[in-house]
Amino acid sequence: MHIARWDLDKTYLRTEFDSLRDLVRTALERSDQKRTNPGASTLLREMVRSRVSVHILSGSPEQMRRRLEGKLRLDGISWDRFTLKPNLQNLLRLRFRAVRDQLGYKLCALLSARAELSKQGEPAAACTETLFGDDAEADAYVYSLYADFVAGRVNEDLLLRVLERGRVYEDVAAQILVTARAVVRADAIERILIHLERQTPPDQFRRYGQRVVPFYNYLQAAFVLYEDGRLGPDGVLRVAIELVLEHHFDGDALARSYLDLARRGHLRGEPTGPIGATLDAWRAQGPVLADTDLRAMLTRLPAMADAARATWQVSEQPLPDYVALVAGHNARRRRG
Repeated sequence: MHIARWDLDKTYLRTEFDSLRDLVRTALERSDQKRTNPGASTLLREMVRSRVSVHILSGSPEQMRRRLEGKLRLDGISWDRFTLKPNLQNLLRLRFRAVRDQLGYKLCALLSARAELSKQGEPAAACTETLFGDDAEADAYVYSLYADFVAGRVNEDLLLRVLERGRVYEDVAAQILVTARAVVRADAIERILIHLERQTPPDQFRRYGQRVVPFYNYLQAAFVLYEDGRLGPDGVLRVAIELVLEHHFDGDALARSYLDLARRGHLRGEPTGPIGATLDAWRAQGPVLADTDLRAMLTRLPAMADAARATWQVSEQPLPDYVALVAGHNARRRRG
């Protein structure tokens, strides 16, 4: 079984929450008023078609569940798990740090979901994951810490030090440690995909190793998932078509999306022939939307894939200094 764990705000949805006015507007938006990041809904639908289990993990408050679920249904998305933050509870208990805290909330939710897989009798090594987040919050940090704990590279003592330094409430830290002991260790997290909503320089994520892939658009995410065997060639084409028809990409921009990832060392250069063969099969059945731009992209991809293969190197996954990094892991909190 493969699981895709998705954040919503600024990862799937184009959400603004940098001011009180933004927060109020976001809370009052109807499902049909919420905007999706270009290509995200198509990619998520295609992952479901590829039999990937979708788990939503969002920092949005529980009170927004009906509207968020409504938005996903409008986009034709189905899911297996949907977790939202109990912020009203936090406020009623005067736990103001918890309202913005992502470390305690998301790490606890991730470990709890992972522990449940073990209780269900799923073999740990067979339950692989891809995690989706953004650069507006703590996603790269929290996801990497989670991945390294599950892989056995972070022990309980280090985890406790991180929680203490990160000022996670004591009862939440205790719950995290209890849950963590129930997790069966396995190197199971394949990729951590970080949407560069704030245009953070990708080099800032190198501290987390090759597993973390910062991306600018969802075609780039589709190329990564295609190489990982988590998305079919038809899925790549459908994401590309959306970017052409609705977001003014041309064939050159589509190809440059691949080239950017390859230059940053995130693509192995797997053969792109199946993508072209799929387009040929579509054309045999009738006219294809954005055909000219898709052809222009596919003309350039083989040479780019050759270059990616020539430069691809598997590097040892570093263990970040999670204790030192925890003080600055939340970009939004730093701006505050």
